Amino acid sequence: MRILLAEDDTMIGEVVLDTLRAEHYAVDWVKDGAMADTALLTGRYDLVLLDLGLPRQDGLAVLRALRARRDRTPVLVATARDAVAERVAGLDTGADDYIVKPYDLHELLARIRALLRRADGRAEPAYEWGAVRIVPATREASLAGQPVPLSAREWAVLEPLLARPGRVLSRQQLEEKLYSWRDDISSNAVEVYIHGVRKKLGAGLIQNVRGLGYLVPVQGAES
Repeated sequence: MRILLAEDDTMIGEVVLDTLRAEHYAVDWVKDGAMADTALLTGRYDLVLLDLGLPRQDGLAVLRALRARRDRTPVLVATARDAVAERVAGLDTGADDYIVKPYDLHELLARIRALLRRADGRAEPAYEWGAVRIVPATREASLAGQPVPLSAREWAVLEPLLARPGRVLSRQQLEEKLYSWRDDISSNAVEVYIHGVRKKLGAGLIQNVRGLGYLVPVQGAES
């Protein structure tokens, strides 16, 4: 999953960046609103963590422009503890949730997971397909009740596919979930990680769609 972090406080940004990367999210960090707006115009993200007090262009303006483009990317706004009016304005402008600074990192991760589930139209904290089960909160995968270790990038290609069975994701879309701006992209990386998932969890879990990409088939529709 790929996250845009819009935060101008270097100390906070570095801590959050390290925390999110430790949880195997691909993260792009920008430090002002103009850069955030550009990133959202040119890239695709699964979630935005948006500080409202950004320089050059404040967070509300970034959020307003995003929603004006009918972009439904989940947005978690961050505000100061005493900024009730900001939180209300953020929610009314189209934010999906807010977190109060200084925030607990465990709460931040839980709110991110909840927003990602909601964006995929799911309420349950685990995804299941046949005998396969994954738990995003703990990064645990199992097959027929037996734990299966997945690498960070095997997880990164499996989770978005398993979250929405039947939805096709192209190689480029999966690459965007694997890598942030600073990462080098191997030409066959997606194929390598999908091969690893199939080897560990079954060949029928992820299917090729010729010329389009990959999908996890809807239950009962596996070929």
